[in-house]
Amino acid sequence: MQIDSLDHIVLTVKNIDVTVDFYAQVLGMKKEVFGEDRIALKFGDQKLNLHEFNNEFEPKALKPTPGSADLCFIVKDPLDEAMSHIEAQGVKIIGGPVNRTGAKGPLLSIYFRDPDNNLIEVASEVNAV
Repeated sequence: MQIDSLDHIVLTVKNIDVTVDFYAQVLGMKKEVFGEDRIALKFGDQKLNLHEFNNEFEPKALKPTPGSADLCFIVKDPLDEAMSHIEAQGVKIIGGPVNRTGAKGPLLSIYFRDPDNNLIEVASEVNAV
């Protein structure tokens, strides 16, 4: 067997509406309603399915917990423009820019937290010269 790509991740959150507002405003994701009133955040060819803490859908993680995720998102924009946008939304950058290594190569990354205190990394790919 060979895995081709990642389709979605489930994020357990305290408040779905607050999470949707944050990810839409700060990261430009789009709200998607599917199934029986399920909510997801779409970006590119992937999505974050949202579970509300203590009201999760089955099956679920063994110990779903808000604030336990560490997610990295790649932006096409220059990182300084992404930083300006994030800060304009009132979000505090807690780290970076720093060099990191991503799945496809070098990254330049910044870090901040979402409303559940998940660590969010926003990175731009660094082209090798």
